[in-house]
Amino acid sequence: MAMLNYEGVGITAMAAAVPSRIIHNYEYTEYFPADQVKEVVDKVGVFERRFADSETCSSDLCFAAAEKLIADNNINKNEIDLLVFLSQTPDYRMPATSICLQERLGLPQSCIAFDMQMGCAGFCYALSVVYGMMQGGNIRKALILDGETRSKVYSPKDRRSAFIFGDGGVAALVERNNKFGKSWFSLNSDGSRYDLIMIKGGGYRHMSSAETLEEKVVDEYGNIRSDEQGYMRGGDVFNFVIREIPRDIKKTLEFSGVEKDDIDYIVFHQANNFINSYIAKKMKLDTAKIPHTIEKYGNTSSVSVPLTIVSELKDKLDGRKQILMSAFGVGMSWATGIVPFVDCKISDIVEVEHGKPLGLLGGVNSDSQ
Repeated sequence: MAMLNYEGVGITAMAAAVPSRIIHNYEYTEYFPADQVKEVVDKVGVFERRFADSETCSSDLCFAAAEKLIADNNINKNEIDLLVFLSQTPDYRMPATSICLQERLGLPQSCIAFDMQMGCAGFCYALSVVYGMMQGGNIRKALILDGETRSKVYSPKDRRSAFIFGDGGVAALVERNNKFGKSWFSLNSDGSRYDLIMIKGGGYRHMSSAETLEEKVVDEYGNIRSDEQGYMRGGDVFNFVIREIPRDIKKTLEFSGVEKDDIDYIVFHQANNFINSYIAKKMKLDTAKIPHTIEKYGNTSSVSVPLTIVSELKDKLDGRKQILMSAFGVGMSWATGIVPFVDCKISDIVEVEHGKPLGLLGGVNSDSQ
């Protein structure tokens, strides 16, 4: 089993950015009758989402979050020695988006920069990679930039996914300091279930063509998508999650020696409200310790765990707090992390439009649909 632990490394600051455009799910009725829309929305618990416009990519959201973090914390950019960009919706096939962000942010050429292509469990994976690199090297500061524009890869004509996904970006600053103590991670993968959540066309095994771009009816319910749009086998994903996630959380708690009651907050991947409520009930977790953003941001893939921290735990991370993160998704891959936060500084969320920051969340520039 891939159980990892680190010491003397932690997150010191976080910031997030979301598109200014708000999608109100009850009004998202272009392709489905209002009664069907209400039934789906009530079940998944996603009432609003943020959609990026055609000029806004994942890197733009991450750039806005990173600039906010750097400004709010008076960070010397020359001290940032590592930049990791996490996304499955990068700007280009090549070059790596991290390299573009290194230049755009004005970081030194000595900065290590690389991409990670992971799904919903990706933030835990990225944290573990960065913690390991920092513990074993001379890296002073590291930036994890996690961005997704999932609204661009799912069909609005497929009711199984049309009301779930949203967009966002997060920046996390990681530093070394003995005050953090130990962190623990469990990282897992099961490639036999690679086709549970998938975009089949547009890669190099099934290259983009007129056929992969063609929309078609894909099931007896009349759902429509192309091979270059994502799909989920929701029932199979649910069965996988309720079997593996409680087991992994218990395994990680045992590995760490941390008692469940000593966890201050439990942050789940925001897949949908039904799954997370089921896990919490099955494990008899204190729901007061479980922040959620599924209702206002939807499923933002790997961004959902850190975005929930920024959105819901701002001003709640003074002193020492023990956070358990649990995420699962594409691959299938899943991860649990038990991570101490010590006086972590959380910035206000930035809104982005046409690829550029507009202002802080709640400003007059929000545009609704």
